[in-house]
Amino acid sequence: MERTVYLGHRGSAPCYAVAIAAESPLPEGMDACGVRDLYGRIPEDDLAVAALAVRIVDYDRTTQYCGQCGAKMRPLMTERAKFCPACNRTVYPRLSPAVIVLVSDGERVLLARSPRFPPGMYSVIAGFVEPGENLEHAVRREVREEVGVSIQNIRYFGSEPWPFPDSLMIGFTAEYAGGDLVVDTSEIEAAEWFDRETLPPLPSTMSISRALLDRWLDGEGRCLRQ
Repeated sequence: MERTVYLGHRGSAPCYAVAIAAESPLPEGMDACGVRDLYGRIPEDDLAVAALAVRIVDYDRTTQYCGQCGAKMRPLMTERAKFCPACNRTVYPRLSPAVIVLVSDGERVLLARSPRFPPGMYSVIAGFVEPGENLEHAVRREVREEVGVSIQNIRYFGSEPWPFPDSLMIGFTAEYAGGDLVVDTSEIEAAEWFDRETLPPLPSTMSISRALLDRWLDGEGRCLRQ
């Protein structure tokens, strides 16, 4: 075992995450897989624990030493944090907020395609919040930068922890306010307006992006969930 970290209690049972070396043999009948691959194969509560385990193991691995003075860090017993005894610096698990927004124009929805997506797949627009921004500013900026249009009537939709590795996705809906599509090819490779009858392949149902799209379809009494 490379490291063991305490996650917390689930009911009365303590939970731990154990990191093992990549070359370690697995017990008979077991296989390794990514957390995303567990979606639909285990209960959602178990999936949440698995996602937390990956995040906390990564936090433990990357905070062994103080980034300010280089001294060995110590875990705190009172909260999820590490403390540097040399310079008194406290380090918490990093959280990187990102916004994700569904832009609609009447019966149309604006979708974009990342070069990282599977062939043919499109999704809603997303990006990280920059220092000094509030969430609404980040939504407007990301849409303007990636596809060149302006939006209005921004409304909060919901949020989702996304530990790949450390994001919190904050979802919004918005309405098209004007402008022609101008794709920033350094971020995405295509963007198009789609109606309900011509939707391309979409993200999996485990994602907040799909939840945004399903809610948009639900507005007409239709839903994509299988």
